[in-house]
Amino acid sequence: MNGVYLVAAAVMPFGKHEDSSPAELGGTAALDLINSVGLNPEHIDIGFVGSVYGGSLIAQRVLQRAGISGQPVFSVENACASGGSAVNLAFQAIAAGTAESAVVVGVDQLSTFGGGALPLTTADAETAQGVVMPATYAMRAQRYVHESGADSQVLDRISVKNRANGADNARAHFQKAVTPEDVALSRPVADPLKLLHCCPNSDGAAAVLLCNAEVARTLAADVVRVRASVVKSGTFHTSFRDMTWPDITERAARAAYQMAGIEPNDLDLVELHDAFSIAELLHAEALGIAERWKAHAAVDAGEFDRDGRIAVSPSGGLLSRGHPVGATGVSQICEAYWQLTGTAGPLQVPGATVALTHTTGGGIFGVDNGACTIHVLTAD
Repeated sequence: MNGVYLVAAAVMPFGKHEDSSPAELGGTAALDLINSVGLNPEHIDIGFVGSVYGGSLIAQRVLQRAGISGQPVFSVENACASGGSAVNLAFQAIAAGTAESAVVVGVDQLSTFGGGALPLTTADAETAQGVVMPATYAMRAQRYVHESGADSQVLDRISVKNRANGADNARAHFQKAVTPEDVALSRPVADPLKLLHCCPNSDGAAAVLLCNAEVARTLAADVVRVRASVVKSGTFHTSFRDMTWPDITERAARAAYQMAGIEPNDLDLVELHDAFSIAELLHAEALGIAERWKAHAAVDAGEFDRDGRIAVSPSGGLLSRGHPVGATGVSQICEAYWQLTGTAGPLQVPGATVALTHTTGGGIFGVDNGACTIHVLTAD
């Protein structure tokens, strides 16, 4: 298997971009990416665009704006794991030697929905009964607090931590710190979740350039190695589901650690799928960076702070950076790239050399999540 390297990253800042289309948002990120390394678009072998709501042929509509036209390009939809799944396909192409360079873009524009919970597929038994993601995560939070004995105010502290991180991130949707009182007094959504326990629906795009070793050496001085790229789907069953244990994350993480040849304690930073504050606790435990039922104690002890044992969501996470669903997985990898090349500015995790990114997506009947992507990156 050929080595896979990340040589450039670009983000169209997340927020509300009602006057732009998904193709324009994604095209801007792709063009910024290409220009940052001075690469002729004709020398890109293959392209992938992850998007949930971008519409038909979003890959062609995005990439042609960056001059990538005529090459094989693919649109990828895998719910909130769409961007990470697109990176995985690019990783496979370079690792297998069928491509020497690949551009990946993630993009979505959620402002068109006007707010509220995102619509789920109607062809689903649980959705037909009224399931929406805020309610699902609220049930997870209730059960986790009950089983772990955690103080429910730990959810407030997670939001405070990640919003403080995002206050330093010029690419984030929210760039303002909040207090525990701000979180506690924010509007109720689904008990125990308040508005500031939830990520915003955002517009935005992100892009990365993956290459083999030979091309990477010619393009950039700052190069990051992609040590593992894993996609798992949910295991279907109709028996009891433990809502406090994201099995899909645990399975994907185990495969990624094996591929990368590392252990959870080797990680310096993690960008995880904190769509709701409770998700940081659930996924931290499934990723193995905290013991079962102990992630709340790690948060309280500052272990997940930017200068803690393992920095969790040092960019602000979804809670602060925002969640234009198809763009999230790619933007996490951009943030990891800047961390590992020491160019993250005020977001910098001291001495960071190993990073993990994680997305999950899609609540459907019979699985804990529809898809999960995990990437492990190292300073090379």
